[in-house]
Amino acid sequence: MNSKFSLWALSWPIFLELFLQTLLGTVDTVMVSHISDGAVAVVGFSNQLFNALNTLFMTIATGAGILVAQRIGMKREEEARTIAIMAVTACTLISAAISLALYFYSAPIAGMLNVSNELLPLWNVYVSNIGAGMVLTGLIAVLGTVIRNTGNTKGPMFIGIGMNVVHIVLNYGFIYGAFGMPTWGLFGVTVSGNLSKLFAAVLLLYMFVFAFERTVRLRDFGIFKLSLFRQILKIGWPLGVNMSCWVFSQLAIYAFLADLGDKELAARTYMNTLESFCFMLGGAIAAAAQIQIAHLFGAGKIRDAYAAAYRALWVGLAFVAASSILLYLFGRPALGLFTKDGQIVAMGVSLLTLNLVLQPGKMLNMALGNALNAVGDTRFTMLASLGSMSVIATGCSYWLGLEMGWGLIGIYCCMIADEYVRGAMSFYRWRGKKYLNKGAAQPVPARLEAAVPL
Repeated sequence: MNSKFSLWALSWPIFLELFLQTLLGTVDTVMVSHISDGAVAVVGFSNQLFNALNTLFMTIATGAGILVAQRIGMKREEEARTIAIMAVTACTLISAAISLALYFYSAPIAGMLNVSNELLPLWNVYVSNIGAGMVLTGLIAVLGTVIRNTGNTKGPMFIGIGMNVVHIVLNYGFIYGAFGMPTWGLFGVTVSGNLSKLFAAVLLLYMFVFAFERTVRLRDFGIFKLSLFRQILKIGWPLGVNMSCWVFSQLAIYAFLADLGDKELAARTYMNTLESFCFMLGGAIAAAAQIQIAHLFGAGKIRDAYAAAYRALWVGLAFVAASSILLYLFGRPALGLFTKDGQIVAMGVSLLTLNLVLQPGKMLNMALGNALNAVGDTRFTMLASLGSMSVIATGCSYWLGLEMGWGLIGIYCCMIADEYVRGAMSFYRWRGKKYLNKGAAQPVPARLEAAVPL
């Protein structure tokens, strides 16, 4: 196997990017908390909305990324290039439409999501302006995904680091009025966010032009091959439904938290930031494993692809367990960095023990779920997500959290149960080797088509 597709070579740039992104995101949250806890609640809640809408273009981006890795494994780079170009064009058009919708309809969306009257002014400022930059978010997502799946995870890492540094510096200026900049509060956060995304999108586009053996030119973005685009959709639409299940369940959970109160909403937002540190190395390993397994599967190395999933799982579990213990030990002072509200801190501390149970389940689910996606078994992960997230993550969260009065603790327990149920289903599916065996029975040129669910 090409050394650039080894687990270590793929995962460490993804991890470093996630680490610095999470670190800078934490600094960003601390800065926003100096505006108000309400501003933090709005940012946390609206980000769930943005995640939900992201699935509309991530369906194409993720499906195309898997196909690019598989095609490169098959030594069919020209088709990989065509798939990547079509994905960039489609994602740009979709995200531009989302930008227009969010800019003009932020207030009606707030009504649908039960945003309180106290938070509504902040919501309108943040959602309409950050929403207008969703076209940049779409470009960054698809360009970064495609470039990583060519085996180049370092380039997006450096650009991601630069984007977040620019965002933090501009945030500092607009929130505190530093460097002679105007003090714009939450509006300034949206300006710095969009400017930093523009910086990243331009650099990623430049990198994408040279990502394949043949340079991508402006006229190439008019390329459209229906047969290849159908393959993107066939492998991508179950991934899109899968992602939609997760983000919409999170959106529903945040709506439940909004019913419980603004303090519960803020506590969950702060804990979500801290939990990201626990899982970022595990998440990087799972993301790298998907690229590696797709490449191995495309190259016909079925036995290596099967073993790679378990190797990624065990390595990821070790790191996730260690980081969860560290958060348990230092979680209280970490929460104190965000807020001085004793009630919010107490709510966050109550979740630290449960987080020790949550993170291994997430690793199990992500590592083996990504392995299934890498070989094209996306319909199974979609069905598993539909069942578990709708019944356990969302339905049981409402029942235990609101109806039974367990509040934030009840909702968190349901999130844990959902991760383990989906992880167990993925484990047994991967052991069955259904799609791997299909690939082994096919000649290499036909393997990609065999991996795409009908």
